[in-house]
Amino acid sequence: MKKVNTKKIVKRKKIKIGPLLFLIVIISLFMFLNFSNFLLEQDENLKENDKGNDSVITESSLSLIMVGDCLIHGAVYSDAKTENGYDFNKMVDLVKPIIEKYDLAFYNQESILGGTELGLSSYPAFNSPQEVGDAFINMGFNLVSLANNHTLDRGKKAIYSSLDYWKTKESVLTAGSYYSEEDRITPKIKEKNGITYALLSYTTTTNGIPVPKDGTYLISVYNEQTVKEDIERLREQVDLLLVSMHWGEEYTHTPNQNQIKIAEYLASLGVDIIIGHHPHVVQPIDFIGDTMVIYSLGNFISSQYGVNKLTGLMAGITVKKVTKDGVSVITLENPTAQLVYTYSEITSYRHSYRLYPYKMLNNDLLSNYQTHYEKYMGIVTSMNSRIIPIL
Repeated sequence: MKKVNTKKIVKRKKIKIGPLLFLIVIISLFMFLNFSNFLLEQDENLKENDKGNDSVITESSLSLIMVGDCLIHGAVYSDAKTENGYDFNKMVDLVKPIIEKYDLAFYNQESILGGTELGLSSYPAFNSPQEVGDAFINMGFNLVSLANNHTLDRGKKAIYSSLDYWKTKESVLTAGSYYSEEDRITPKIKEKNGITYALLSYTTTTNGIPVPKDGTYLISVYNEQTVKEDIERLREQVDLLLVSMHWGEEYTHTPNQNQIKIAEYLASLGVDIIIGHHPHVVQPIDFIGDTMVIYSLGNFISSQYGVNKLTGLMAGITVKKVTKDGVSVITLENPTAQLVYTYSEITSYRHSYRLYPYKMLNNDLLSNYQTHYEKYMGIVTSMNSRIIPIL
């Protein structure tokens, strides 16, 4: 007889895990996404904090060229006479391409532009046609010194006539002669390429002509205290501060001790560039610390005799501004020097005055011009090896 197994056989029920696993995956994914978003938010916050810590640096620059005395003798304005007035444009057309490529261009208006209504005159008491200014503005000049030993030559009328003329030229910044004391001390600030700049101008001589007691503002005569006050009034308001100085000894290629003393004083007050003229011949360019000093640019145009007086300097510089975290620093880079020559040839009772860059000269225009170039460029670069000659 078969033995019967009386143990109950129990069948195990199979559990379905598909929906449970799906639920776990969904919950895990949800938590992962939330955590990922949290990490992303933290990363963005860190990036924002990093941006706040990063220095913001900006850079800008401008180019500046400076030339010397515009001394319009009778022979020069007679040569420019036309049926309708005066035209000086042909005299300067060969240097115009050089000047107009610069952002800023400076010159000293040695003979006052009182205009024809007051009667033109030459040495020793000058008064020139205002068309001179038209030609120089057409070349690209926009910085003009009005303080020199001939500013008082023809009195108040000529000065006011000159100021009235320049007042209409909005693109031009003048300095050294003013309508009033209020006009003199009012800051005159311009801006180019994000760089603010101002010009001050002084003369150390008036040729013995007394400055009117009731009109000391008509001409800025150099005085240490006045200059200090003028500079302090402007220094913190501008990036670039230029000071024009009419100083030194005529026809001397070496700066005298007074020029050097003044240059050192101006440099100590934080002037960026000192632009010198009056000797009518070129003198060296130097640097006192960070301050560029041009002791004499010589004549730009005149009818004086002698190659030394007919050779002038065109000094160039690049002004660079670097601003970091709101603090700006100005540096002067690539100082250059070019020479210019005032040529004339008497034809049909005219002199045919014309300015030639030395690089355009030949021996027919100026005999031994290369020797003259080496001589005068040697003078210009004699005090500082940073100066870059251009020919």
